[in-house]
Amino acid sequence: MQKVFNVLSVAGFVLSAGMVVGSVMLYTRIPSLTKLYMSELKLELTQLVLEMVPGQIDDVMPELPSATGPAIETPKLPF
Repeated sequence: MQKVFNVLSVAGFVLSAGMVVGSVMLYTRIPSLTKLYMSELKLELTQLVLEMVPGQIDDVMPELPSATGPAIETPKLPF
């Protein structure tokens, strides 16, 4: 029975040590992971906006006239 308890205690120690090491590794890599995800998000949003903008501009732009009217006369001075 003592061997079972020794194996369980060693397994518990290994699991605890593994969780501590994993937590420290994750905590130290959070800034680099954040920068990576933010750069990917910016790239994806930029591509999405660039795809949307040309279609939106075409919808909003009014029809431009093909010809203009006659010139406006200048008012006559009374003297």
